[in-house]
Amino acid sequence: MTDRYAVIGNPVHHSKSPWIHAAFAAQTGQDLSYEAVLGELDGFEGQVLAMARGGVRGLNVTLPFKERALALADRVSDRARLAGAANTLLFAAGGVSADNTDGIGLMRDLQQRLHVQLAGRRLLVIGAGGAVRGILGPLIAAAPAGIDLHNRTLERARGLAEAFSGVAGAVTLAALGAGHLARAEPYDLVINGTSASLAGELPQIPSSVFRPGAVAYDLAYRLDGPTPFLTQAQAAGAGVVADGLGMLVEQAAEAFLLWRGVRPETAPVLQALRCRAAG
Repeated sequence: MTDRYAVIGNPVHHSKSPWIHAAFAAQTGQDLSYEAVLGELDGFEGQVLAMARGGVRGLNVTLPFKERALALADRVSDRARLAGAANTLLFAAGGVSADNTDGIGLMRDLQQRLHVQLAGRRLLVIGAGGAVRGILGPLIAAAPAGIDLHNRTLERARGLAEAFSGVAGAVTLAALGAGHLARAEPYDLVINGTSASLAGELPQIPSSVFRPGAVAYDLAYRLDGPTPFLTQAQAAGAGVVADGLGMLVEQAAEAFLLWRGVRPETAPVLQALRCRAAG
């Protein structure tokens, strides 16, 4: 019997997850189907539970539902609990299990594919939503010198810094408003965790945040060219720019492992996605 899985978000039409998981299933010989489902902004919780009752085995969860997904779970992994958000749900007889694979997906892409060194570096993370919550723990564990957090609502950035202060250790966490950000020293790595790129917009940051040769990473992705954030970073002198397609594939592989007990190879799937985009 074919097992059913899906990704749920709003918007979700742009998602490459169905193609990615179909490729993983073909590669590993797994019998499953996977679809994209538009999440109901006012009825997300009931929609998810109805899908579980209807036989769906698991869900990937994307914007803007990651924090609401966590609240549905009967069992929560340590990394999802730390993040306060879930991007992976597993439905079984014992209830709903929640995990967060965003952080490990980002770290594998940064460290193994892009060979970015984080220890002792200065990091800027833009945004304060569920996607950012999912990556902060692993970023802290990589021992950068400090992580500055910027969000257009400063209180949300401050709340995020406070939420992760207990695990920060020697890593300095600070929330910066627009004025302080304009005067800050340039950063070694700048991560855009806002949804601005999905709308073809720029996050409101000055180009001075990028040191010459810096790494710029956008958690969002576009297959028709660089995101506005990455275009800004290149013009400002960033040396390495990368979108979130690699992270998407890596976090999907971790979810696939949780669901199916086998880890697919990610490099050929990422390469195939890029080739499809190139025509």
